[in-house]
Amino acid sequence: MASQPIQRQLGLPDAAGATADVLPVVYEELRRLASRFLGHERPDHTLQPTALVHEAFLRLSRQDKAVWTNPEQFFCVAATSMRRILVNHAKRRQAVRHGGGRQMLRIDEVTCAYEQPGSMLIALDDALAGLAEIDPRKARIVELRYFAGFQIEEVARLLEISVTTVKREWAFAKVWLLREVGGGDGT
Repeated sequence: MASQPIQRQLGLPDAAGATADVLPVVYEELRRLASRFLGHERPDHTLQPTALVHEAFLRLSRQDKAVWTNPEQFFCVAATSMRRILVNHAKRRQAVRHGGGRQMLRIDEVTCAYEQPGSMLIALDDALAGLAEIDPRKARIVELRYFAGFQIEEVARLLEISVTTVKREWAFAKVWLLREVGGGDGT
């Protein structure tokens, strides 16, 4: 049996461009996701939750053939879109043509690059891409748990696997990502 599109599940009409009809219904949940993402960023970040939600929604609305079969799928894609926006923002900010955030420091003022939230996000995104090459399901679990904020039971239902499998793969993925982001020594 085919799933109903999210528009129908939310009591909205199915029509071309119906993604825009979903925004008022899901706006607060998207803002919660955006606030969660930005909570991991530096305090003076130039993006605000509202701007992040609007940019992500613009990207989602450009997907002409997208039919959201359930709310979880929609929020997962929205969360992935927000993550990509933040990663792109961090990369632009650190680009060499913008000075790459470089400044003259005395040797005793030097800190690890990973202490900067933008660098951490880029490193995490790179590590997640590496995990996706090795094991796409584990990467998807990380996206659903960490970025979309789903509970273990919700992830199990979405991926149609057992709760035990999600717990085991989530634990493995966290350790693997920490090792990759921490430079390979598990710190």
